[in-house]
Amino acid sequence: MANRDGHRRFGNIRKLPSGRFQIRYPGPDGQFRTGDTTFATRTHADRALIIIEAQLIAGEWTDPQRGKVLLGDYARAWIRERPGLRPKTVEGYTWLLNRHIVPGLGGVPVGKLSTPMVRAWRASLLNAGISVSTTAKAYRLLRAVLMTAVEEDKMISRNPCRIKGADNEHTPERPILTVTQVFELADRMADRRFRALVLLTTFASLRWGEVIALRRADVDLTARTVRVREQLLELDGGQMLLGPPKSRAGRRTVGIPAAIVPALTDHLDEFVGDDADAFVFLGLHGGFLRGGNFRRAAKWGEALKAMGITGLHFHDLRHTGNTLAAQSGASLADLKARMGHDSDRAALIYQHATRDADQKIANALSARVEADRKSADNGGTGAPIAAG
Repeated sequence: MANRDGHRRFGNIRKLPSGRFQIRYPGPDGQFRTGDTTFATRTHADRALIIIEAQLIAGEWTDPQRGKVLLGDYARAWIRERPGLRPKTVEGYTWLLNRHIVPGLGGVPVGKLSTPMVRAWRASLLNAGISVSTTAKAYRLLRAVLMTAVEEDKMISRNPCRIKGADNEHTPERPILTVTQVFELADRMADRRFRALVLLTTFASLRWGEVIALRRADVDLTARTVRVREQLLELDGGQMLLGPPKSRAGRRTVGIPAAIVPALTDHLDEFVGDDADAFVFLGLHGGFLRGGNFRRAAKWGEALKAMGITGLHFHDLRHTGNTLAAQSGASLADLKARMGHDSDRAALIYQHATRDADQKIANALSARVEADRKSADNGGTGAPIAAG
């Protein structure tokens, strides 16, 4: 906008030797920027300055110079500088970025990314045989990176990740064991030290990293509870990292069925040191228990084959336990507290008031175990558990 003397109140316009017009204007920091494009007429240049001034006033202006940063460079810095990311999360993000995002979009300036470009990138992953689940993870990472570019760094005015349903993972239904099958699998472990591991993981709905991080002091057989306060993570380089659970909700105390207390008692007596900080589950040579070592020592695959079960992963034991707990009639809030799922603040606060309800879940599980075991003793096989 010009004043009476013909000088603009915001920015300025100059005519280039080519006859086109170029704009300059001050950014929020007071430093002058030169427009990326030139204009055929002074009127068009004037309109561009009016739009930029309005964007600055509304807080919607984005710095075109910053938008020239390549996505790959920006995303790597985003991962490196993001506060609170766990080492395992950093590994996962870095793998997704280098494997699935950088090859297609890494060389594109952040300011040039568009929704059609993101849509074509996603389609190329799926057409190349990348699973829907992995593609969704890559898309969510890209969206999070670009959300920072919009909201914090003001590099772009709008996130181009606007594809409906692209963040959804359509994972196949995981197998679920019957109670009888859980006990049979535990009994088929080639090393007896892993019998209690199978039972506790299932009936306390624990994650692998949580169960192998348990200490003697975390298991209270009198109160029939197990306290989750740490997790062990195995990084890609083989390093074992002990740290807090993956979320605030993961730090919890879970009731355990009376039916598995004898197995836990025997395990603590035979395999666990007397010190309160002694780890409950260790490898054959006294080191941290690793997934690969466990599967080999326990002969996991052979046990499943003998039972006629295919495709069962260790984390499906937690899925089985979650399903059993859900079938006990517990409320959603109680289940979230037991499973250690992320939830809103009210549910986290309610977690501390659900110990009685949680023990009822454990009692219901115990009754279910006894009923199925009696059925098995009488020649039955236990009723399959319907997926929850």
